[in-house]
Amino acid sequence: MNIKIVVNIVSLNCIILSVFMLFPLVISLIYNTSEVYSFLISFSVTFFTGVFVYSLTKKYKHEELRYREAFASVTLTWISVAFFGSLPYLLTGTLGSFTNAYFEAMSGFTTTGASVITDVESLRKGILFWRSITQWIGGMGIVVFVLAVLPVLGTGGMQLFKAEVPGITVDKLRPRIVDTAKLLWSIYVGITLIIAGLYTLCGMSWYDAICHAFTTISTGGFSTKNASLSAFNSPLIEYVAGFCMLLGSINFGLYFLLLRREFNKVLNNSELRFYLSLVLILITLITINLKLTAYQSLEESFRYTLFQIISLITTTGYATADYTKWNFFAQTIILFLMFLGGMVGSTAGGIKQLRIYIMIKQIYKEFYHLIHPRAVTSIKINDRTLNQEICDSIWTFIFLAFIVWIISSIMVSATGLDVLTSLSSVASALNNVGPALGKAGPTTTYASFPVLAKWVLVFCMLVGRLEYYTVLILFVPAFWKK
Repeated sequence: MNIKIVVNIVSLNCIILSVFMLFPLVISLIYNTSEVYSFLISFSVTFFTGVFVYSLTKKYKHEELRYREAFASVTLTWISVAFFGSLPYLLTGTLGSFTNAYFEAMSGFTTTGASVITDVESLRKGILFWRSITQWIGGMGIVVFVLAVLPVLGTGGMQLFKAEVPGITVDKLRPRIVDTAKLLWSIYVGITLIIAGLYTLCGMSWYDAICHAFTTISTGGFSTKNASLSAFNSPLIEYVAGFCMLLGSINFGLYFLLLRREFNKVLNNSELRFYLSLVLILITLITINLKLTAYQSLEESFRYTLFQIISLITTTGYATADYTKWNFFAQTIILFLMFLGGMVGSTAGGIKQLRIYIMIKQIYKEFYHLIHPRAVTSIKINDRTLNQEICDSIWTFIFLAFIVWIISSIMVSATGLDVLTSLSSVASALNNVGPALGKAGPTTTYASFPVLAKWVLVFCMLVGRLEYYTVLILFVPAFWKK
């Protein structure tokens, strides 16, 4: 393990992070609020620490970057940016303890959306903007951003890209990984601007529109209002937000195909068709259930269902209704929704739809072999045949996710929280959803959670955002051996 390479890459990410701190500083100047000096200090500490560490470790060849250094670099980067990202919360007095500040920062960068702030609307404009921008940075990934703006990382960029954007496969949209990173961020920025424009047309102020655009495309869920989007009391905003959350949960590679006018490839994409079909089925099912048990109006049942289902399956975490008051049938579906997530290559968390789709096809294949033992079959996705190794890796991934969920839930429950709260809050953190069930519902926060429970959830947020392997491999003894 070449520690100098790891520390050098982390320092580059910290320098980039410090630049993002200038944006809430500008917002503070525009609104003439008192947190200007806090952001200036946060910027200075982050920037000069990054520059100092970089100057000490710059003499190395990036071509020496291997997968070990890539995994360590990405994990340490996310831990570090959450540390420096917590400084504005501490220096402005928004959060009094380091635990709460770090929890809020990690929740932001991992686009989880779980919060320990009980009164969001009492916060000043600059700090609210910082909350939103942390989710926007984390949505696409700060390491991917560094790859886009600092091609100095050379041939090691692919290892870093795979470590931060894990999945079944990592498709290079361009021959060079640097160009792929630039393209992804260009699409990301473009969609963000479109969403901000739509929110403005729906009646939001430019400030609220930008903040919510940041947290919508990143499927993060932080809001500038205590009541989330329901505070605007606008069905139009809710429908627009539902559509825009879906945009963030769709594979960004499909947007590249749309730009190239390869419409047939998009329409025939197996994962997209499976995903949209599942969303429609769930919306229909819960709408009927709520019409019979909770709401008198069909439109009201449909609107609340559509928003909550999309918000949860995309792991955004916005809320317009308190679903903890819905019947047990709806709440059970909500718990499992937290695990599903959006598409591979999107900003959404969760297991991802492609894994679920392949898993279902694999189960069908096993049943078919029981009926026809001599049959030779294969699993095809988008006209490509998958090898058995990919299917095995998916089962391993799901089993690993289940084990981490169980162990973490036991640890959280050991702090005194009830079973429902423990199971759902860990599921929410691992899948980067935000709100959960029990004491962590959409109308409450994580402020009352014990300190140990918060740190367990912080770990779960990080593990879930980097899809388990990137973080957990650091705990394997063989990883550190030569």
